[in-house]
Amino acid sequence: MRDGGSWSEQLELDPDVAGYYTLISLPLSHRASELALEHAARRGVMKPLGGKLGEVRAARLRTSVGELDRTLVVVESQELLRGQKRGIAAALLKAKEELRQLERRAASGRIKREALESRVQKALNREHLAEFVVTEIKQSGRRLSLQWHVDAAQRRLLERTRLGRRVLCTDRHIWSTGRIVNAFRGQWNVEELFRRAKKGGVAPWGPSHQWSDNSLRLHTFATVIGLELVSLARLAIGTQRSARGMMKTLSEIAAKLVQARAKQRGRPATVLLAPDLTPEQHACVKAFDLGRWMPILLSSRIESVSQPDRRPPA
Repeated sequence: MRDGGSWSEQLELDPDVAGYYTLISLPLSHRASELALEHAARRGVMKPLGGKLGEVRAARLRTSVGELDRTLVVVESQELLRGQKRGIAAALLKAKEELRQLERRAASGRIKREALESRVQKALNREHLAEFVVTEIKQSGRRLSLQWHVDAAQRRLLERTRLGRRVLCTDRHIWSTGRIVNAFRGQWNVEELFRRAKKGGVAPWGPSHQWSDNSLRLHTFATVIGLELVSLARLAIGTQRSARGMMKTLSEIAAKLVQARAKQRGRPATVLLAPDLTPEQHACVKAFDLGRWMPILLSSRIESVSQPDRRPPA
């Protein structure tokens, strides 16, 4: 899985030569994305997916992307649609204020046509505003006038055909549509792990005291291995806790080594005392077979929640 801004035919071919399949979210401005969105805009093409993705609608199309044979999946996300609508509403308020100011400046003759056109383009150059905000600049002699309005029909068309939709591109043609969508949704886990690694998480990348390229590559490789081990540990335990909380739970599994007093001469005997394990820690001992290395853990009792004393008062 790769970021949408990194698509090119050569980048697609490199993993293919190495034996990897690819899955990427194409920019909506890409020619293949426009073709897929036109296909998805037809009546009855967008269909709900089954199972856990029952509320998600998607359309599938196999076509050429450049010179490569690819499967395109248009996915509709209500959460993304709501976020984009909020962004458009906020950007439209700001753009309206800027257009009103430009309208007054044009009427007073305090701005030239080239500057006016540039300012109008800049005001509408965000959040799809240029697709439904219609502007017209007229000139009568030396006087300019700016007229603009919001086209409600174009705005509804934009919301129905483009907003809230992603175009996924893959060469995994035999996968079902639901599996492709699930695979793409798993990308946020990878991004979140690397984001935490850069900020200093369970397996932080820094600080790095390396100076050569080879040392930096090895340092990065070790960080990725650490992130992978933490993820595999979470899968093995089946916990929903954070990685930091899970590692804290694992670190607290420890037996105490005590020396037993004896009247005989010589080195005092040492005894391992089994710790009191929580149910989660007991599951960790079982999942990782920790009793193989420290058998005393197998005799540890699971902490139970203490019940209140319900005996009647004397």
